[in-house]
Amino acid sequence: MTLPQPPKALPCHFVIFGATGDLSALKLLPALYHLEAGGRLPGGMSVIALGRRPWSEDDWRRHLEASVRKQAGDRFNARTYRRFAERFSYLAGDLHDPELYRALSEKLCADQSCVDTVFYLSIKPSDFGAVIKQLDLAGLNRPRGLHRIVVEKPFGEDIESARLLNRLLHEFFDEEQVYRIDHYLGKETVQNLVVFRFANTLIEPLWNRNYIDHVQISVAEQAGVSGRADYYDQSGALRDMLQNHLLQLLTLVAMEPPPALEADALRDEKVKVLRSIRPIAEQSIHAHAFRAQYGQGAIEGASVPGYQEEPGVSSHSIAETFVAAKFYVDNWRWRGVPFYLRTGKRLAQKLSLIAIRFRHPPQQLFRETPLEFIEPNWVLLSLQPSESMHIELHSKQPGLGMDTRTVRLNASYRQGREKTLDAYETLLLDIMEGDRSLFLRFDEVEWAWRVVDPILRQWTRQRDFIHTYPAGSWGPPEADRLFDKLEQAWRNQL
Repeated sequence: MTLPQPPKALPCHFVIFGATGDLSALKLLPALYHLEAGGRLPGGMSVIALGRRPWSEDDWRRHLEASVRKQAGDRFNARTYRRFAERFSYLAGDLHDPELYRALSEKLCADQSCVDTVFYLSIKPSDFGAVIKQLDLAGLNRPRGLHRIVVEKPFGEDIESARLLNRLLHEFFDEEQVYRIDHYLGKETVQNLVVFRFANTLIEPLWNRNYIDHVQISVAEQAGVSGRADYYDQSGALRDMLQNHLLQLLTLVAMEPPPALEADALRDEKVKVLRSIRPIAEQSIHAHAFRAQYGQGAIEGASVPGYQEEPGVSSHSIAETFVAAKFYVDNWRWRGVPFYLRTGKRLAQKLSLIAIRFRHPPQQLFRETPLEFIEPNWVLLSLQPSESMHIELHSKQPGLGMDTRTVRLNASYRQGREKTLDAYETLLLDIMEGDRSLFLRFDEVEWAWRVVDPILRQWTRQRDFIHTYPAGSWGPPEADRLFDKLEQAWRNQL
């Protein structure tokens, strides 16, 4: 019998490795500030920022204020910021240098009453191993089982490296201490999907292969590599986005209702989905996955360079900036329903959308009327740039003719001027409260790598050619070959 675990104590230190990087400036620091403004940070918690830049405390505070002001906008409050800034101290050093960890240990041990620390690895994946080992050498992971370590994606670069990283983590930390973060799971629309599916008897009976024609999951970005060429050229869109973000969204669409809204119950159901995804045979990769790279083009009227012309990118690079793939979930609920996943950089607009298309009615009731062809019904869940949820139905237009129009039922949870909540605010609060429901268990990570591993192996061998698409487009038209039917097409608009 497994006894319930007692809730974790609130942490008294929050240590950010890579605090001067883009992720910290854009997401972590503003999210912590908003939690401060909402009175959600533990009262005595200090934040220790670690970075390579040889800054003084004053340099760091200028950077901190600039980051928070830029992201908070009109939500910035000078009094709240002063209280927030008092929590911080800054340590400069190299992540591989033991001196940095000795200095960190002195800061942490200065507070004898502190029993719980969060170590947040906002760093390149290639540095994860060095930091984990140095934390152990400095004794900062002890007493074992107490502190928390947060690992940003990607978790490994293939299935073998993911297993090695997991073994390294477990050598020095217990599984209950490890928080593998995927910020898409913190988005409120994603969490609302669970409520939409399982709290409505109107929806759940239709959520299966008898009524749903196919599912599309698209994450489109207008931005290019944005100074991340050294990482992105080794990773590509398949590792950077599809293996984690998009497959996580697929599991939430496809999973069975969990017996309880508990961390392991939710993750058990997601793993079942990943294990049910039909393996792609080597000879079928071409029919199930497509990659491409953006070339020169225009974004909102401004000319932008192609990927190979970006600073730090080789002129012979074949790293994919666009990937589309088709998967089948072979279980009772979904067998035969294609799941189309697509992500890319330098596309026409920023868009994260789950689009579920329903089958046509079996009776051709309107075949001898102007309504010989009726557009199918859709459920649309937008994650960005707006968070919303819609159901598209048909109704007759007023008048003498038999003409219809599409009407939208707004199923969004946010009303009026209700404020949006950044995903990192949710996830950081869960880390501090010890709630692991929205974080990945390793078997989820491992099975996600198993799903994409055949594609990765094939593309690693094929290094002589990659398709291109103009920046500002919706990607290469060749990606349409993945569709099972001529009537299926990418949904590019909410």
